[in-house]
Amino acid sequence: MTFLDQILKDAADELSATKSRRPATEIRGMIADAPPVRPLPESLEASFCLIAEIKQRSPSVGPMREQNVAEALDAYEESPIVRGISILTNNLHFGGSIEYLASCRATATKPLLRKDFIMEEYQVREARAFGADAILLMANVLDAARLAGFYDLARELGMQALFEVHTEEEIAMLPADVRLAGINSRKFKSDSGFVGAKGASDKDFSLDYGAFELAAKLPAGALKVAESGLSATNVGSVRGKFHAGLVGTSLLRDPRGIRPCLGEFEDALHA
Repeated sequence: MTFLDQILKDAADELSATKSRRPATEIRGMIADAPPVRPLPESLEASFCLIAEIKQRSPSVGPMREQNVAEALDAYEESPIVRGISILTNNLHFGGSIEYLASCRATATKPLLRKDFIMEEYQVREARAFGADAILLMANVLDAARLAGFYDLARELGMQALFEVHTEEEIAMLPADVRLAGINSRKFKSDSGFVGAKGASDKDFSLDYGAFELAAKLPAGALKVAESGLSATNVGSVRGKFHAGLVGTSLLRDPRGIRPCLGEFEDALHA
């Protein structure tokens, strides 16, 4: 069993408990009262920028710095280079929740991406009900039919989808009209490099930066997003190949605080 297999098993258990607590009929009723969608693609178009992430922990390195997490939303709102905010809603492995996304939506002005292991239509509708503007769809979790079907449903609800891929084979699974396509450098299908829900590590051993070389093979009309492993020291290497970088751990673990780290990203992107 790969680490991804274990995560998906745990995520399926979480989803089952959520559906028992909040039935699909309730979710459908909530959608009518959901706040209007803010378009994520349009926010990323002007120049290279960041989608900045909020999570309590990561399976690859463990806990984030609590103060950074607490200050993240305000810091992201203030930063001119952050044009979208990614909210982890998986609980066991990332410490998030869909309720936390809703609390962020109450004050955030920038588009919110629901980042989770979306496996069922229920989660797409749930994202919209709780105020998400976009969802993550992972090609190493879903087959081509479900990728297309969930994309159609997301757009029907007014949202967009960021498609995440790791290989050429996964790129071939993407719908022809994909608007946002991301390459994740994290090797989720490996059985090593992860500390799990209870561990901690100073270094992230689950990355393969060579995956970013696949950028040229992404659909020509898509806005391209580099995901995982980015810091102020290496973000320049993906600028030009991608339209945005999805950044979380380097911001949320910086011992100096999240604002000094964001300042370094700003300096790097203005150099």
